[in-house]
Amino acid sequence: MYSSRPGLILAFHGTDKTVAEDIVAGKKQLTFHKNDYDWLGHGSYFWDNSPSRALEFAKWLQANPKLSKIKINEPAVLGAVINLGHCLDFTDYANLHLLKAGYEAVKRIFGTKVVPVNRGGKDSVLRELDCLVIETLHDGVGRDVFDSVKGVFWEGEEVYPTAGFKEKNHIQICIRNPNCIKGYFLQRELTPAYRKV
Repeated sequence: MYSSRPGLILAFHGTDKTVAEDIVAGKKQLTFHKNDYDWLGHGSYFWDNSPSRALEFAKWLQANPKLSKIKINEPAVLGAVINLGHCLDFTDYANLHLLKAGYEAVKRIFGTKVVPVNRGGKDSVLRELDCLVIETLHDGVGRDVFDSVKGVFWEGEEVYPTAGFKEKNHIQICIRNPNCIKGYFLQRELTPAYRKV
């Protein structure tokens, strides 16, 4: 009943400057990912209201070109105005029960075969199990039921000793229905003579 998210949000995608400009100009479409390790399943990925994290990620891709499907010559941020629509929001306690049910379905499907695991260090950057569970969940309820998926992630080192916050905490959004994206924009600089709002 409350999974539809009214209103618009701003979200950001780290990429190459020419790619961002081409998408804003309507010359290209944003990539729809179908990797086995995607954190929130298949779709187009954004950082919720965090252009700085999107830029940091684009810089990381530039420094690690083997991990990027596009060449990052000049790291940039693509902004998007998004309506999440019917959202599988893992910040909502009730949806964590759905996630657990998806995992139980994966175990039944795999039977005696080995179920994939999340891997890639302490942050589990290759989330094969999570992706499989979420995609199995979509298959169980209907692939077109959810327009988007949202999750919160605690990533990186502690900000300070024993902190409950980590250096790369973020909310990530996966858009499954491209009609949720109402428009794109390039990040602009603040006008220095005025206060930040």
